Amino acid sequence: MVQRFDVSERFAAGTQYIAGKTVPGTSDLRLTVVDPATGAPVLGHRAAGAADVDAAVRAARDALPHWAGATPGERSDAMHRWAARLRELAGELAYAESLQCGKPRKLSEEFDVPGSLDNVSFFAGAARHLSGVAAAEYSGEHTSAVRREPIGVIGSVAPWNYPLQMAAWKVLPAVAAGNTIVLKPSELTPLTSLMFASAATEAGIPDGVVNIVTGTGGEAGEALVAHPDVAMVSFTGSTAVGRRIGEIAASGPRAAKRLHLELGGKAPFLVFDDADIEAAAHGAVAGALINSGQDCTAATRAYVQRPRYQEFVTAVADLMRTVRLGAPFADGTDLGPLVSHAHRDRVAGFVERARGYARVVTGGEAPGGELADGAYYRPTLITDAPQDSEIVQQEVFGPVLAALPFDTDDEGLALADDTPYGLAASAWSRDVFRTGRAAREIRAGCVWINDHIPIISEMPHGGYRASGYGKDMSAYSFEEYTQIKHVMTENTGAVRKDWHRTVFGDR
Repeated sequence: MVQRFDVSERFAAGTQYIAGKTVPGTSDLRLTVVDPATGAPVLGHRAAGAADVDAAVRAARDALPHWAGATPGERSDAMHRWAARLRELAGELAYAESLQCGKPRKLSEEFDVPGSLDNVSFFAGAARHLSGVAAAEYSGEHTSAVRREPIGVIGSVAPWNYPLQMAAWKVLPAVAAGNTIVLKPSELTPLTSLMFASAATEAGIPDGVVNIVTGTGGEAGEALVAHPDVAMVSFTGSTAVGRRIGEIAASGPRAAKRLHLELGGKAPFLVFDDADIEAAAHGAVAGALINSGQDCTAATRAYVQRPRYQEFVTAVADLMRTVRLGAPFADGTDLGPLVSHAHRDRVAGFVERARGYARVVTGGEAPGGELADGAYYRPTLITDAPQDSEIVQQEVFGPVLAALPFDTDDEGLALADDTPYGLAASAWSRDVFRTGRAAREIRAGCVWINDHIPIISEMPHGGYRASGYGKDMSAYSFEEYTQIKHVMTENTGAVRKDWHRTVFGDR
C-alpha cells in the first residue's frame, strides 16, 4: 500500500496551506523534517511566523459565513468527496507518515491511515445529524427549541505522535459543525497534515475552511492561540504545555475563548489473579509498545495481583525480546525509532535514573549496528519501582512498561488511580463483577476490559483530571465545536403577560 513520492517536489511551494494554496512561511527560522530512522533530512522549509498565522486566520474568518451557512447535507456531501480523495491518497499518506515519524509500515498502513479515513467518513455522515432538542411548550405559553451553531474560527495545535490522526480528530468535527479552522501540526511532522488539507480543497471544500500553519509552538502556536479572531482553541499534547495554552487563551482582548484540552496520560493496566495471563501479557506488550510507546493511552503501569505477578513479568519480558526493531519500510519490522534523537535521549534518561531504585528486566538501551544512526530504543520492562517513583508517576512516552504487584482488589484499584492523570486504563479478569467495579471506579476517560488501545470513530476519546477535558471523535465531539442557543417563541399573542405584574401593575 505504501506509495513513495518525492517529498521535496511535493512541497516545493512551501509548507503553509492557507486559503486553498500552498505557500512558503515568512519566518526567518528554517525548519527541517528529519527521518528518525536514519537521522537524514527529508525536507527543509521556512517556518510560519505571526504574519502567516494572521493570514490563515483571516482566510478562515472570510470562509466562515459561507461554510457555516451551508446546509448539513452540503457539508456532508463535501466531506464524503474528501473521504474519497483521501482513499485515493492512502498509499502516499502511509509513506509520508512512516517517513516523518519512523512508524513501521504496517502501523501506518493498518492503523493510522485506515483509522483516519474512517473518521472522515464518520463525520461526513454525522454532519447530517447535528440537531438540538425538539420543539416543545415547556412554559405552556412559549415554544422552546435549541439550536446548535458553529463557534467560529477554531485554532488547533496538534502533536507529533499521530500527525494524520490528530489532524483528522481536530479538523473533522469542527468543519462538520460549520466552523473553519487553522491547524498547527508539530514542526517535526507536518507532511500528512498538509496533504490532508490539500485533499479537502481537491474535494471541493471551499478555500479557507481548512488551513495549516507549520511553525514552532513558541512562535506560530502562541500567535494562533492568542489571535483575537480565534474563538476556540483545541490542543493535544503535554499537561505542562496545556497549562500554558490555557494561560494564553484566558488573556488578551478575547479572554473567554472555548478550550478543549487532551493532555498527558499514564495508563494503568490492572491484572487480577483470575485473568488469562497469556492474553494479558500479549495485551501489555502491544499496549505498551504501540507507536514505540509514543501514545498517551499506552499501557505504562502494569499492576498485577501478587499470585500471578512473576508469571506475568516473565511472559512480558519473553514477548518483548521477540519484538523486531528495524527500518520502517523493511519487511518484518515490528518497532520503529522514536520521533527524534532528542526524544530518544529523554526516554533513555528516565530509564537510567530508574536503575538507581528499580530493576531493568529487559531492554533499557539503544541498539547498535545498522540501527545505530536512528532514534531507536529497545522495548523495556522495569520492576521493583516504588509507587511514588518518577518512572511510575511521570509520562515517559516511550517503549517502557513498569510492573508492580498488589494484594487486594481495593489496593489494585487505588494504585490504578494513584497518579494525576486520567486518560485511559484497562482491567483484566474473567469475573464480570471485578471488571464492572474497575470500570466504575477507575477515573479515566476510557476503560478497556480485557484489551488495551483499540479506538473507534463512534466512541469518544478524552480524559479526566490532569489529562484534560473535552472529547475527540464521536458525536460527543460536537459538544466541543458547537454553541447552544435557546430560542423561545411566545405563542399566545397576549399583550400583557402574567409575569409582567412582578415589574409593574397588579394582576
